[in-house]
Amino acid sequence: MMSLDPNPRNAAIALRGLNKRFGDKIAVDNLSLDIPRGCLCGIVGPNGAGKTTTISLATGLLKPDSGEAYIAGYNTWLEPEKVKKQMGLLADNNPYFERLSGPELLAYAGGLRGMEPDVIAQRGSELLETLGLAEAADTRVVDYSAGMTKKILLAVAMLHNPEVLILDEPLESVDPVSARLIQDILKSYVHHGGTVVLSSHVMELVEGLCDHVTIINQGRVLHSAKVSEIRGNRSLSEVFVELVGGAELDEGSLAWLGGPQNEEN
Repeated sequence: MMSLDPNPRNAAIALRGLNKRFGDKIAVDNLSLDIPRGCLCGIVGPNGAGKTTTISLATGLLKPDSGEAYIAGYNTWLEPEKVKKQMGLLADNNPYFERLSGPELLAYAGGLRGMEPDVIAQRGSELLETLGLAEAADTRVVDYSAGMTKKILLAVAMLHNPEVLILDEPLESVDPVSARLIQDILKSYVHHGGTVVLSSHVMELVEGLCDHVTIINQGRVLHSAKVSEIRGNRSLSEVFVELVGGAELDEGSLAWLGGPQNEEN
């Protein structure tokens, strides 16, 4: 596992001893992690592993029971305004003004961040065009498809050109052509000095897109390093299943599936 920097402000994202419990369930268990600046890092784990909760704690959407989080060198809970300037976030179930059109939503988001109107207009127009949303300029976001909604929220996250871009399942519900385009955008973002952290259930996506990976299970970091170091000469999926465990189909189970149909039924 990647060692922790003594100074958490050096990392793009640094988490130190995060804990979060919901009733009797421990969602995040003394989790510590460094994600270096200038990388494209995938966070993976089985359902219920604590990925989304960890992202919510790191970004200030949830308050931890204990522990600290830093983004771009700033403490999430002690320096929230500085963190918000340096962070772009796409999170599932995060509320937004869906009754606005795409351009209106971008204008509103840019205005909240104190951006100049001409800068908002120029960047917004370019983002809408690049993401294939320009033709829907007069359509309210509530009437967007799931894939279009994902793309406009990505545009909102990128509008102010943050240092760290944090994306929860950014390619879910996105068509293959748009998914390839978004991947190219994220690669370019990192190439020009940014940091991208994304969560995903698709191991092949993380293996093909990311240069770093963090594997989380039961609220803890199992491994965090460069993809090449974790994978070795195996696939990332194989390493993942080995670390988190996987269910196997018992011999004879569901043997009736695919068999000849009984015409009397």
